[in-house]
Amino acid sequence: MGKRRNKASKRSSLQAVTLCISIALVLILLGIVVFFGLTGRNLSASVKENFVVTVMFDQDMTTPEAQGVCQKLKTRPYIKNIQYVSKEQALKEATKEMGINPTEFTDGENPYQSFLELTMISDYANNDSLTWISAELKKMPKVTEVNYQKGLIEVVNRNLAKIGIGLLFLAVLLTLVSFSLINNTVRLGIYARRFSIHTMKLVGASWGFIRRPFVLRAVGIGFLGAVIANLVLGGCFYALYNFEPDILNVATWQVLAITAGVVFLFGIIITAICANISVSSFLKMKAGELYKI
Repeated sequence: MGKRRNKASKRSSLQAVTLCISIALVLILLGIVVFFGLTGRNLSASVKENFVVTVMFDQDMTTPEAQGVCQKLKTRPYIKNIQYVSKEQALKEATKEMGINPTEFTDGENPYQSFLELTMISDYANNDSLTWISAELKKMPKVTEVNYQKGLIEVVNRNLAKIGIGLLFLAVLLTLVSFSLINNTVRLGIYARRFSIHTMKLVGASWGFIRRPFVLRAVGIGFLGAVIANLVLGGCFYALYNFEPDILNVATWQVLAITAGVVFLFGIIITAICANISVSSFLKMKAGELYKI
């Protein structure tokens, strides 16, 4: 009798380990998709916020007047960063690049105009928003021209939208596949104890009483699987960080926290749902049906 109990205990432990590893592997894949989805969104925002809008001023624009325009622009909700380049600074940079002072060909006059280089908040870095922003900028004092790469912005936004749709589709597909795999794995673990479930039902135990230990056990295994998955994902991210430290520009601590949280929640909630569904299906079966499955 003792040997039989030991064998049953070993079999149960082996099933728990197998279930835990299976859930961990599925959660690792899910965590990878969530991580790249979030970093992709940050990367998209970073790319958009690197678009430069150039605001050109009249030749007679003074530095105090330009600084006044900068102060007004800082109150606008679409501005992320403003850089003012004076005529003198523009001439100095041109001289450095060309190796010769351009004023030698213009009778000593500075041929360059002062200008502003603006970067936009990512939500406004699209052609629709930049059209009315450009019109607003042109109404400001001594602004002669507003330039930005309209074609490049359109291409980048279109490609980023395609990447976002692809990641969303992959996330939905992987979620469905993950649910199916975890459900089958949990069901196999409960299948071995289907006769115990039927025996408890015969002695008058309520369905909730029978279901509770199976759900709690599945949740515990799901939690351990999530811990293993997060440790593996953390190790992979650490290796990636050592290879490319700048990854922290898009993979922020918020992204890592959300990814870890999603893995934990998915591991716990899905295993609980799957265990509940599996136990309920066995509770609904009659004794004869248990032998046929």
